[in-house]
Amino acid sequence: MKPIKRNTKQFAGLGLRGALMGAADAIPGVSGGTIAFMTGIYEELIYSLKQCGPEALSVLFKKGVLAAWQHINGAFLACVFAGILVSVISVSHLVVFLLDTYPSLLWSFFFGLILAAVWSVVRHIDKWRPSIIVAFLLGAITAFYITTITPTHVEATSIMVFVSGMIAICAMILPGISGSFILLLMGMYLPILTAVKSFQIATLALFAGGCVVGLLSFSRVLHWMFEKHKTMTLALLGGFMLGSLNKVWPWKLVVESIVNRHGKVIPLVENNVLPTTYEAASGLPAQLLPAITLMLVGAAMVYLLEKLGTTPD
Repeated sequence: MKPIKRNTKQFAGLGLRGALMGAADAIPGVSGGTIAFMTGIYEELIYSLKQCGPEALSVLFKKGVLAAWQHINGAFLACVFAGILVSVISVSHLVVFLLDTYPSLLWSFFFGLILAAVWSVVRHIDKWRPSIIVAFLLGAITAFYITTITPTHVEATSIMVFVSGMIAICAMILPGISGSFILLLMGMYLPILTAVKSFQIATLALFAGGCVVGLLSFSRVLHWMFEKHKTMTLALLGGFMLGSLNKVWPWKLVVESIVNRHGKVIPLVENNVLPTTYEAASGLPAQLLPAITLMLVGAAMVYLLEKLGTTPD
């Protein structure tokens, strides 16, 4: 695909899309790739990331900085990643507060958003052949299984920070699989979020290095999938989203937890339960009506995001 020519207003729209992706990536269970897909920039994002390889270096040395910048669709990437960066830095504080104070309501919003996003993806599939159905089911089963894995608790060494960046960034650009949740599984979510909040430059640089390596390799795989097997890829991604709903079910009971070095209780294993069971077991209100309202708000957000993706900024 060829890079799209844009005006200033349209580049600002890309920054907004990036900000929405960053906000989603800060939540364990929600993928920024889902937002990118719904807002209509996913394929261009994958293409642009794929361009940031050895070929870009060759263009840089032979034709100069401007040619290399155009080769990687630099203006597009700069706007999107600037939005992501600003959002992650600013939203991380709010995310911690909401997860601690209103977890059921926050999960309700994202449950509705992701459920509607499944429809947003699969509606692009014209014909459901057996192979397409298998891809959809495989994606759903894989994502569901990932959400059932018990998170580990490891020390945030330099190697772990770098490797977690490589793995998590792949999930962050894959709709339905949350990079934040992958970090949670690896025991690296809180260390990375803390590094973002307190601007630990060395940790963030290692993590960013891992992200760069992961992006440059995985984006090529995704670009090839969209080029050669687009319909099957859409089915697989739709399945990923459906399976990930297990993680964002609003009513959970903690069955296993740990206490970190700051004395804070960190849930490791949670069971999804019905609202009535949640009330009986926890003694807390299920807030069913507000939860359902926020699910509908999340679903409406998908509609608005799709409008953002189909209208000229």
